[in-house]
Amino acid sequence: MSLRVFIPRDSGALAVGADEAAAELTRVAHDRHLPLDLVRPGSRGLYWLEPMLEVDTPAGRVAFGPTTADDVASILDAILSDGEHPLKLGLTEQIPWLKRQTRLTFVRCGIIDPRSIDDYRAHGGYKGLERALKMSSDAIIDDIVKSGLRGRGGAGFPTGTKWRTVAQAGRGQKYICCNADEGDSGTFADRMLMEGDPFMVIEGMTIAGIAVGATRGYIYIRSEYPHAVEAMNAAIEAARRTGYLGDHICHSTDSFDIEVRVGAGAYICGEETSMLESLEGKRGTVRAKPPLPAHKGLFGRPTVINNVLTFSAVPYILDGGAQAYADCGMGRSRGTKPIQLGGNIRHGGLFEVAFGITLGELIDDIGGGTLSGRPVRAVQVGGPLGAYFPRALFDTPFDYEAFAARSGMVGHGGVVVFDDTVDMAKQARFAMEFCAIESCGKCTPCRIGSTRGAETVDKIIAGDRPAANIAVLEDLCNTMKFGSLCALGGLAPIPVLSALAHFPEDFGLAPRRLQAAE
Repeated sequence: MSLRVFIPRDSGALAVGADEAAAELTRVAHDRHLPLDLVRPGSRGLYWLEPMLEVDTPAGRVAFGPTTADDVASILDAILSDGEHPLKLGLTEQIPWLKRQTRLTFVRCGIIDPRSIDDYRAHGGYKGLERALKMSSDAIIDDIVKSGLRGRGGAGFPTGTKWRTVAQAGRGQKYICCNADEGDSGTFADRMLMEGDPFMVIEGMTIAGIAVGATRGYIYIRSEYPHAVEAMNAAIEAARRTGYLGDHICHSTDSFDIEVRVGAGAYICGEETSMLESLEGKRGTVRAKPPLPAHKGLFGRPTVINNVLTFSAVPYILDGGAQAYADCGMGRSRGTKPIQLGGNIRHGGLFEVAFGITLGELIDDIGGGTLSGRPVRAVQVGGPLGAYFPRALFDTPFDYEAFAARSGMVGHGGVVVFDDTVDMAKQARFAMEFCAIESCGKCTPCRIGSTRGAETVDKIIAGDRPAANIAVLEDLCNTMKFGSLCALGGLAPIPVLSALAHFPEDFGLAPRRLQAAE
C-alpha cells in the first residue's frame, strides 16, 4: 500500500519551495523503494506554514510545516515510525486557524487534486449544477436571491438582481463573464480558487449560463497568474471531455462553454466595462454607463459579469444551501467572506468566515498582530483604493454597510497591515501616484486629478504651505470622487482622505476630524 502525501502546487507555496520539497520527497521515496502517491492540491491558505506537507492516516490528514527539501527525509522517518517531529502540526483539520473558519467557498481548496474532475465530484462537486439542470431559470435565480449573495468584488451588488435583469433581456446571444483580473494589493483569493478548485468556478459560471440563457462564457485572468491560467484551461478541457461543458451538458437541452482570455497587465481592466473592451480586442478603457452590461455588454449583448468568488459561491447555494448561506452573516451582508490577511502580519493567509467578525479580531486574534512585533498603526481594507483605518476603528464589523458608514469599503476582502513605522503622508501620495499610472485616461478628473494630487502631496510633505495645500487636496479629492467616470478615479480619494482624517500629524497638522472622511 502506497503512502499518500499532499504538497501544494499553489503559487504561494511554489514561491517558498514546494516544488523542491515534492521533488526531494519523490527522490527519497524512490531510493527507499517506498510506494508513494504524491498529490499536488491547492493551498489551505495558511501561508506562514507553506510549504505545508500533509500525509493521509487512518485518523485523517496530519500536517507538517513549513517544510523545506532538507526536512523531507526526517519527516518521512517520523511518518513511517508514527513519531514526533519539530514541524509536526497534528491533524490538519484541528489546526485552530483552520478550525475556526466557515469554509463554504474554499471547502475543497487544499484538499482535492485540482486536475481531477473525479476528485471534485467525490467531494460534492457538480451537485449544484445537476440540481440546476432540473430547475427553471426563475427557480435558479430565486435561490440566488434567497441566499442574499452579493458581488464579492467592490460594490456588493445583489447577484440575483443582476442575473434576473439579463434573464429578462429577451432572446438571442448572451454572455457570462468572470472577472479574474485580481489586481488589488493584498488579494489572492481568486488565484487560490482557480489554482486549487477550478471546477468550482466552472460550475458556478455554468449555472449562471443556464439561469440567464447564455451559451458562452469567458474568464478574464490577469497575465501575472500563469499557474491559474494553466489550471483553468486544464479544468475546462476536462469538463468538456466529461460532458460538463459544451453542447447538451449532462445530456440535457442546455449548452454552455467557456474560454480563458488573458489580460495584458492593466489594473483598469478589473473595472467591468474596461474588461469588456479588452475581451473585444480593444484598448482597456472605461465605458460610460448607462447602458449597463446587463443590457448591452460583451459585443453589445446582455452580459452577466461577476468575479471568481461570486461564481464560486453559487454551487453551494444551488446544492440546496440557499437558506444556510443566508443564515450566515449580518445585516444585508449574507454568507461568508474570504478575507485575505497580508502586509506586516504574523499569520498571513486566507481566512473564510461569516460576515460580522470585527477588524480587531482579524488583526489581533486571527492574524496575531504584526510580524515585526511593533504596534499596529494602520490597516488598509479593500485594495489600494481602500481606506486606512486606525486602531480606534478596529471595532468595525466586516460588513458592507458598516464599512461604508465609516468611509471605507470591504472590496475584495484584502487586509494589509502596517506597523507604527509607516508614513501615512507617503501612503496618501502612493494612492494618487497609483491612480495616475493606472488611469485609462478617458476622463479628466482621474487623468489630471491624480497627477495634480501626487504633486500636491509632495508639497505638503515638503512643508510648502501645508494648510493651503491640504485644502487644495481635499477639493481635488471631491472633484475626483464625484466627477470620475469609474471607480478608479472615484475611489482614489478614499485612502487620501482617510490618511488625512486619522493620521493628520503625518501631514504636519494637529489631530482633527475631516468632514469629508466621516
